Amino acid sequence: MKNCERFAKTTSLSKATSLEDISPKVKLERIMHIIFLCSGFICVVAVVLISLYMVISGLPVIREVGLKNFLFGTVWDPLNSTYGILPFVLSSLLATGCAVLVGGLFGLAVSVYLVFLAGQRVASMLRSLVQLLAGIPSVVYGLLGAMLIVPLVFRIQTFFGLPTSGSLLAAIFVLVIMILPTIISVSENALRAVPKQYMDGSYALGASKIQTILKVMIPSAKSGIASGLVLGVGRAIGETMAVMMVAGNASLLPELLKPARLLTVGISIEWAYSSGLHRQALQGIGLVLFVFIMLINVVLHRMLRRGGESGEK
Repeated sequence: MKNCERFAKTTSLSKATSLEDISPKVKLERIMHIIFLCSGFICVVAVVLISLYMVISGLPVIREVGLKNFLFGTVWDPLNSTYGILPFVLSSLLATGCAVLVGGLFGLAVSVYLVFLAGQRVASMLRSLVQLLAGIPSVVYGLLGAMLIVPLVFRIQTFFGLPTSGSLLAAIFVLVIMILPTIISVSENALRAVPKQYMDGSYALGASKIQTILKVMIPSAKSGIASGLVLGVGRAIGETMAVMMVAGNASLLPELLKPARLLTVGISIEWAYSSGLHRQALQGIGLVLFVFIMLINVVLHRMLRRGGESGEK
């Protein structure tokens, strides 16, 4: 009996000791769980509040002008209370689409070179330059575009007898340069994440290096590459300062060699002196831009999910 009592006391003491040792870890895990939960909840609440604010601030002008006239009107004249944003919308979509298309192809080519073709020193140097491009302020891009790109486009405009106060083509060039660092960095990481066995297996089947890169490595990294393109779309469609300095800022239907005004530029230029219905119209532009970004993210996210499911099959 005494031995049993001693054994029971020893067991209870060991259990109490183990509980005392574990309890701080359990408490820390619970605290961190609560912190993470609150952080996620704050993010969700912030998105909901932003969405509600954009809807509430943008609806009055749609009620006053009409959804059809606001979205599909071609004349923007605040002095006569005419607010049609179709030129802004088309200019933004055209500039973003062209910039992502050109920047995506060029950025993917650079990332392939860095991962598979460049030497270690050259790759390190180019990677540093790409990181430097990512840290340059947008106003500097606009300044360089106004000094270097606009004069080049000016010669083409002069040849065709067109206005020479900026152009949509110059804005596209600037956006391409601005989104390149993001696309290159994300695509490079996606290509490096592909298992090396894929390349070895392709070589074992007799494929060349270029065939392996084009038919094995790039398709295997397509989800990561597409994520880089999504980030590039967000950067391009939301850019303001650099585009404002090179686009010419004229409310015209978009043509590559003519001045244009994008959605973000329209808000930034006229916000300071706007009031009443004019300011509500600018808030309506913000709502349209917000909806566009949400739709682009949803569509691209579904495309990535379908691509991932088909790849698994």
